[in-house]
Amino acid sequence: MPEFCDVALPVPLDMVFTYRVPADATPVVGGRVLVPFRQQRLTGIVVDLHDRKPSVTIKPILSVLDVAPVLDDQLLRLGRWIADYYLAPLGEVFRTMLPLNAEFKRSTAYRITAEGRMALHLAGTKGSSARSRRTPDEQDAEVRVLDYLSAQQEVAGDAAQVREETLRSSTRVSKLILTAMVRKKWLAREDVSAVRDASRTVKIALLKSADGKLNDNQRNVIETLVASGGRVPVDVLQGLEVPRTTLSTLVKRGSIEVIEEPAAFAVSRSKPRAARLEFDFNPAQQAALKRVRDAVERRRFSGILLHGVTGSGKTAVYLAGMRAVLDAGPSAILLVPEIGLTPAVAADLHQIFGDEVAILHSALSDKERAQQWHRIKSGEARMVVGTRSAVFAPVADLALIIVDEEHDSSYKQEETPRYHARDIAVMRAKMANAAVVLGSATPSLESYFNAKKNKYALVELPDRVEQRPLPEVEIIDMRQEFQETGQEQVISRKLAAEIKERFERKEQVMVLLNRRGYSPVVLCRTCGKTLECQNCAIAMTHHKREHKMVCHYCGYTAPVPKACIHCGSEYVYFLGTGSEKLEELLHGMFPQARIARLDRDTVRGHEDFERTLNALSDGQLDLLVGTQMIAKGHDIHGVTLVGVVGADSALGMPDFRAAERTFQLLTQVAGRAGRGQSLGKVVLQTYFQDHYAVQHAAHHDFAGFYDKELRFRSWMHYPPYSALANVLVRSNKLDEALRWSGTLGKWFEQTRHEGVRVLGPATAPIMRLKSDYRYHFVLKSPSREKLNATLRAMLAYAAQLKIPRTQVIVDVDALWLM
Repeated sequence: MPEFCDVALPVPLDMVFTYRVPADATPVVGGRVLVPFRQQRLTGIVVDLHDRKPSVTIKPILSVLDVAPVLDDQLLRLGRWIADYYLAPLGEVFRTMLPLNAEFKRSTAYRITAEGRMALHLAGTKGSSARSRRTPDEQDAEVRVLDYLSAQQEVAGDAAQVREETLRSSTRVSKLILTAMVRKKWLAREDVSAVRDASRTVKIALLKSADGKLNDNQRNVIETLVASGGRVPVDVLQGLEVPRTTLSTLVKRGSIEVIEEPAAFAVSRSKPRAARLEFDFNPAQQAALKRVRDAVERRRFSGILLHGVTGSGKTAVYLAGMRAVLDAGPSAILLVPEIGLTPAVAADLHQIFGDEVAILHSALSDKERAQQWHRIKSGEARMVVGTRSAVFAPVADLALIIVDEEHDSSYKQEETPRYHARDIAVMRAKMANAAVVLGSATPSLESYFNAKKNKYALVELPDRVEQRPLPEVEIIDMRQEFQETGQEQVISRKLAAEIKERFERKEQVMVLLNRRGYSPVVLCRTCGKTLECQNCAIAMTHHKREHKMVCHYCGYTAPVPKACIHCGSEYVYFLGTGSEKLEELLHGMFPQARIARLDRDTVRGHEDFERTLNALSDGQLDLLVGTQMIAKGHDIHGVTLVGVVGADSALGMPDFRAAERTFQLLTQVAGRAGRGQSLGKVVLQTYFQDHYAVQHAAHHDFAGFYDKELRFRSWMHYPPYSALANVLVRSNKLDEALRWSGTLGKWFEQTRHEGVRVLGPATAPIMRLKSDYRYHFVLKSPSREKLNATLRAMLAYAAQLKIPRTQVIVDVDALWLM
């Protein structure tokens, strides 16, 4: 066994760390190890084993966590490519690739020091200077901690340690007090993080005997067990209206036995739709499926852009392609952009493929994600569906990756590593000699441009299935609406009439307003100032139901103001409309209608999402109002009308992709109408009716929009004609952010960067976010190699200046420049 190993750790440093391998340890490349790092313990991935002795003192690894690699050679190579392409620390890339947090419990322990024992001894001394500088509450808390730890030390010896959670619950102190005591050297703190069992279990109550005298509560529990065949999960019994002690009493009597079993995992609670492989494919679908099957059978890299209008049957092609893969023996991955889409697609896959399906997304608990990961790794599940992180699923013999709605911005991660799952899917398919299918009704300009340049094969589905027509789109000019009614309208007269007509015909309606909350702005009519978040340069949003103001960027909340916080005036007005207010307006206009709302405020987990969509599918709802969550991928045949309220507001954003995003959103939400047997219609309310994004969306004209937008991009040297990166410099101190950005700006000016154009430094459009002041540079270059070389040199210069790596954010292929 080699003497040393190089380990990639999840820290913001562009390097790996060398550790000594103990004689009794056998780490493997691609496996995890537990190592000491500064004052803590971390898990890392072994990337090399060698006998090259470093010139500095080396610490040994603490333990080996895996006897076999958790990342195979292909995934290790993919991780290195991501770190190189996106200029991200390798250890942070590997942490993102492995959803195994549940298998490592982070924990801290404390013990009393000699100085702490002295402080405890002096605690009763009157007039002590140490005592006089602290409040009575602090004194009491510190004495409780020292007294508790001293007692533990007397029992277990000088090395006695107490875990933080135990210490805080036993002494009722805050973490701040413990930290202050560590600074005073009264306590020693040590990281005692360790591996733990991450298996998911559930407690089951078994009925052993129903005999004996029972009170009413006990009889309720026993009768529930009898009615369920003598076997009920404990959490169900605890949900009964009986004291918690009732169950424990029955266990002590021997009437009930409680056992633990592995917890079952429901891939999806969504109802599967009609079997997607039973209907006949039209000629365009057959041709698309043949291209996919041929690409899979060749077992060489092949990229396909599947451009199909909304309702053209792209999902059926995906499922048939995955069925072909499963029948042949290899594995496949299907990526979807939203967690909300995952259960519906998973239900389809589970109906077709049974237990061969695994699901991966961030709404799962850590234990659930670990369980699914191990099912995939063991080969138990060969079909994987999930959001962007599912692109790293450890499938063996990968033959096909499908990226549904490939244009969607949620595939781009907005934290380190800032990867784009679509591009990772393409690169992984190249490394695996697999086929990758990018599907969308509104492909990103970059993907469509690559298809036109023959980097991908372009496959078109120009018509809806069963010859269903695309919905008619009627544009309502809200400027004219204001002139004719004399007041600002949220719902135009035309849209209101169309909704009423659909209700009379027992049809369903969707209304999109891509803005959460009740009112997005609170304005003082006296001084003209708005209520801004204390951490961000952003107006806070009024949430009426929760009766609070909320910042949608950092989550900060504040009471709803009764008077202006700046001048004290009582003339405070709540302006604008969010989805919560729109729901209230619609309830007022149609009091008999069954109306629900779908946005981040009503959806706390994937179960809420599934419940609402199932209700809409089953006809239990007449109208669904929501944000962009309702615009993507949902196949509800009863919806015949879609109303679009204010979706063109993004056109005013200082972002070169604003027109593309607006076109995509309008086209996608329009595609929810008329997917069944009845004709669909879209009523699009806009203040920019002449804008080309609105006009092309109304005419379902992707090619026309693509040609026009591409012309603007070529003039301004934006993607797809140039590679682009956004460099963000941030600090919670304004002078520091200014100094750092100014220094880097001078470096860019004084250093030759051939073929790279640098814009900035400039104040970021949102100057302050999450307490950080923000300045940025935008870099463009026709050569990706030159761009990345410039960024690497800039990061090296920033490191020389001791600018923290976490304060200089490099976003390669940035989608969000705000």
